[in-house]
Amino acid sequence: MSTTDVLVIGGGLEGCATAWALTRRGVTDVTIVERDTVGSGGTGKSSGVVRCHYGVSSLAAMAARSLEIFEHAEDVLGADVGFHQTGYVVGVAEENAAALRASVAAQRAVGVHTETIDHHDVAALWPSADLEPFAAFAWEPRGGYGDAYQTAHAFAAAARRAGARLRQGTTVTAIRSTGGRVTGVALADGTTIATSRVVLAAGLWSVPLLAAHGIDLPVTAHREQIVLIDPGQPLGPVPVFSDLISLQYIRPEGPRGLLFGNSDLSVLEPADPDHYLNSADPSFLEMTVSKVGTRFPGLADPAVTSSYAGCYDVTPDFNPVISETPIDGLVVAAGFSGHGFKIAPAVGRLVADLVADGKSSDADVPAADFRLSRFAEGALLTSPHPYLGAGQMR
Repeated sequence: MSTTDVLVIGGGLEGCATAWALTRRGVTDVTIVERDTVGSGGTGKSSGVVRCHYGVSSLAAMAARSLEIFEHAEDVLGADVGFHQTGYVVGVAEENAAALRASVAAQRAVGVHTETIDHHDVAALWPSADLEPFAAFAWEPRGGYGDAYQTAHAFAAAARRAGARLRQGTTVTAIRSTGGRVTGVALADGTTIATSRVVLAAGLWSVPLLAAHGIDLPVTAHREQIVLIDPGQPLGPVPVFSDLISLQYIRPEGPRGLLFGNSDLSVLEPADPDHYLNSADPSFLEMTVSKVGTRFPGLADPAVTSSYAGCYDVTPDFNPVISETPIDGLVVAAGFSGHGFKIAPAVGRLVADLVADGKSSDADVPAADFRLSRFAEGALLTSPHPYLGAGQMR
């Protein structure tokens, strides 16, 4: 039997960020166990958008704290994480203009560098876009996009340099406890690892590990499709564009490509995270063509080049669970609902706080917001400034 002070289940972005954050606090006897390889699950399918535009203030604060890590990754983590600071613009219709202004004010209160801009400003950023339907825009010059897979590996490497261990190809089959307290984990090879502190950051695969202890983690899998586009012309340095009228987002993909994602999550597509179609289906491709063609009529000759799909781990309020559990010593970080990449560094910090102190060290990120018990209490975490038609992701 091997032992470790803290065991992290899951070698995705959140697990690796947590291990790194623990080492920053001086907790270096940390072991990450990953059933496959680092970033091989949901992390590797992230579209990588970096934004702080959230109506939930604690999420906005987490995104703002995380942005500082992305901006200084080579100094802090010792590696490039593929962050491209293109800027981020979001546009809404008249019915959501007041909510956008209120959300921007709340974001600024927790340190987000954001402002409202007008049609003329956005036209200069995205000259091929049809902006007539929009009533208001918000602009984050420090936003952009990154590479979640690359970022996970950077966190894992930085954690290992500080003393953490990584065991890939290692599947946890059960979390062991005695008298309501964690004692270790059982592995698929029949061995065990003894520990008094476990962080469960295995995404969708966290659900059965908790269910075995009678703990309900209300997370479901939703297949999310992504389409890559050749715009047919050089675009120059365009920012990420979040269109909350036609419910789409589009960002640069390398020097000449675009990445399209759907922002309409009013109807989810249930999926088996181990077996799902890893490409866009014909109806999604048709929708992509329609949405992109309508919003960006100025593109000369756009063409679909490829597609892929991944699975969101979705909670009832589309916000994560970062929480202690009824089992003493067991902390869960799952259910990121598409937000995971842009807040990952702050997630690691919050989990490390919970493991070490049982509370958050950031007044703008209260741990209570992300408690698991909120679902049973009927106290969902929602924005005070919701956008009609697009509230799930904001």
